Amino acid sequence: MYGLIGSIHTTEEGRPVVVEALLASRGQMPGNIEYLVAEDVEDSTAIWVTEVWDSEEAHMAALKLSVVQEAIARARPFITGMGQRIVTHPIGATAP
Repeated sequence: MYGLIGSIHTTEEGRPVVVEALLASRGQMPGNIEYLVAEDVEDSTAIWVTEVWDSEEAHMAALKLSVVQEAIARARPFITGMGQRIVTHPIGATAP
């Protein structure tokens, strides 16, 4: 498995637009096991994205999908920068 945890910084008014764009492609990306989008509670311009993929190749392939490219295009005007990016090796998870 391949995992990523990263933060995206947005304009304050644009954060809901970026969150919506990120969630639009969820469930439409082959090889994606988990795609969690969260708003930072201390920074009203930050979003955290936690991803788990079958492989790094599946993640890279998803970036080329039209649904993902459309989401990026919608979000881009509201993104002011990228924050931390951490690559992980997911071991397992528990269901709620």
